[in-house]
This record gives sequence, structure tokens and C-alpha cells, in this order.
Amino acid sequence: MTQKTLYLALYKGNREGWGIASIKARLGDWLTRKITRGIYSHCEIAYPLPSGGYACYSSSIRDGGVRMKVMPLPSEKWDLIPLETVPASHLEEVWRSAHGKKYDWTGAIGTVLKIRQSENKWFCSEFCAAVMGIDDGWRFSPNDLAALAKSGAF
Repeated sequence: MTQKTLYLALYKGNREGWGIASIKARLGDWLTRKITRGIYSHCEIAYPLPSGGYACYSSSIRDGGVRMKVMPLPSEKWDLIPLETVPASHLEEVWRSAHGKKYDWTGAIGTVLKIRQSENKWFCSEFCAAVMGIDDGWRFSPNDLAALAKSGAF
């Protein structure tokens, strides 16, 4: 991975369709936004690819845990905040330690209830906070990370 600017990618969209999975995803996004009092329901660390799109690293409910996925990140569904001070090598380090770990439901709920997360599981903003070099990432929601990244306070 050559050095390029990493981005905090923040999901503000809604899943389309009327199947059970789509309805559950929309409900989950809505609930996350309400509980965390913001417009974002998920976050990723995005690395721009030379061929277009982004290599996106996170822990995802929909994908079962920590994974990398290539996605286009259209602006109508995603906001991107540059993380110019975060080296790509830090992403690689966190990725190596977290890759394949399961999604942490208790930890994600714990961002609101202040319940400590599992050491062996990750949720999206916890993963992103770790890449950003933020200690105790289990305390932050996607909306909290957006505020920190926009202010440059990390």
C-alpha cells in the first residue's frame, strides 16, 4: 500500500428494496442514528484505489465482522473526511490484528450505555477509532468520530 490519504467514510444513506434484509438494514440504520443522535449509522476507513472506488476497512453487521470490501462510496450515501495525519501503515497494523474478528453487538450498544466492549470482537467505529489512533475507541459512535475528524481533534 503506497501512501495516499485515508478517509473516514460515513454512511448517511438508506438501503433500497423491500426484502426482509433491506427492511432490517433500514431499521438498523434508523435506530443507530436515533440512539447516537446523528446522521451517520456506519463508518469505514477508505483507501482510494488507482482503478477507482475505495478499499473499505471496517467491522460490519451485514458482513459479520472485520473485513475489507471494495466499494464506490457515492456522495449521496457517503461523506468522506480526509485523515491526512493517519499513515496507511497504521491501517495495515490495525487490520492485521483485527482481520476476521466477529462483530461486537454488545460493544456497539455500549457506545450509548457505556458498556465495555469485547476484547475479541469489533464494531465499526471502534475499528475506525483504532486506525485513527484514538484510545478507548469503544466509547465512540460514527457520529462522534465524524465530529472529531472534522475538528481535527484526534
